[in-house]
Amino acid sequence: MYGRYVALGDSQTEGLGDGDDLRGHRGWADRLAEVLAGANPELRYANLAVRGKLAGQIRDEQLPAALALRPDLATVMAGMNDLIRPGFDAARVAQALEEMFAALTSAGARVVSVTFPDIGAIMPLARPLLPRVLALNARIRDAAARHGVTLVDTFGMRFVEDARMWSPDRLHASPEGHARIAASVAHALELPGSDGTWSDPFPLLPAAPAWRTAAEQARWLGAFAGPWVGRRLRGRSSGDGRTAKRPLLTPVDQSTPGTSSAS
Repeated sequence: MYGRYVALGDSQTEGLGDGDDLRGHRGWADRLAEVLAGANPELRYANLAVRGKLAGQIRDEQLPAALALRPDLATVMAGMNDLIRPGFDAARVAQALEEMFAALTSAGARVVSVTFPDIGAIMPLARPLLPRVLALNARIRDAAARHGVTLVDTFGMRFVEDARMWSPDRLHASPEGHARIAASVAHALELPGSDGTWSDPFPLLPAAPAWRTAAEQARWLGAFAGPWVGRRLRGRSSGDGRTAKRPLLTPVDQSTPGTSSAS
């Protein structure tokens, strides 16, 4: 039974796609904390994730804080922001991940991490990035095996490529996607009540006409891809000026999902 859970990562772990900046973001890590608190009401949970962060930044900025919190459970999700940028180096990203794995497991934490999906199946313009995904996933698997890290490896599972897993920006999970990620980690940890239904395929939908697919692609380019490219050209990140939403270990308020009470 876990008592001190710390989540490290970027926007996915912060919870983007599951809520908004006004009401707050819930996300898979908050959802997992709620499951953990159901088994242990004394659970304390911290979420150090900040959107836009690269793997090396997560190691440098979040790992020291995580170690100071002395977690018995930690989740590490990092590397997607590196993968979609020019100059990607799978070995460098994997080294940052492995250093986090080594430090957290050496401190006595159970560590859970993930591999990444074929993002080209989610965003057609990203199809050329498949070799990057394969290279990074192979290194993550090796690093996890070396350090006894529990790995949720969904690459190649068809449900992950379903549009219903993803928010309109196609980078962040939808509420249903976040729920499935949380369920996958709960299952990997063998938490009470968890099972393998998180990997069930979505019900089939009628095929969309070509014109609708083209229109959606055009909307995505204008609403999401364009602004992202603009930030890169200006040397900006979506995480500039932001701090962790939950930097301290605090109880999980089961009456209001995604919130905490004072410790």
